[in-house]
Amino acid sequence: MKATGIVRRIDDLGRVVIPKEIRRTLRIRDGDALEIYTDNMGGVIFKKYSPVGELSATAAQVADVLQGTAGRPVLVCDRDHVVAVSGVSKREYLERRVSAELEEAMQGREAAAGDEVLHPVEGVTCTACAVCPILVQGDVTGAVVLLQQEGKTAGEGELQLVRTAAGFLGRQLEA
Repeated sequence: MKATGIVRRIDDLGRVVIPKEIRRTLRIRDGDALEIYTDNMGGVIFKKYSPVGELSATAAQVADVLQGTAGRPVLVCDRDHVVAVSGVSKREYLERRVSAELEEAMQGREAAAGDEVLHPVEGVTCTACAVCPILVQGDVTGAVVLLQQEGKTAGEGELQLVRTAAGFLGRQLEA
């Protein structure tokens, strides 16, 4: 664990405020769910809950099938990190943070493909050719991303594939 030097008291309702600097750094937003763990040293650990992360095995299978069908690398992300990869190095992409560009595309709540350059992952130069947010009961929980290959632009077929994959994962999360 990493010490922050910040101390907070628990109020009479058992609440503790997570400082704004920490929420910003960890991308914790209003309404985000946190899992609470305890360790054997008496510590309490808060971890951001990822419903898409809970389905990482299913997301990996969906990414594999989509990559085989579309012939392009595929990423499945929650709102913050890449949770499944197919067609590219897992070591390079898995658990990396999504970019602000991808976060913005997810908030648009619509599938998108086109000529706009969108870098979906921080610190990696790849670009997306098709993106569709994963919606659960109207809330954005992640995205399915097809990565660009040289000389090949995404068409309506690829856009329909990412819509279908995102819709499937959304339904799995609702169940």
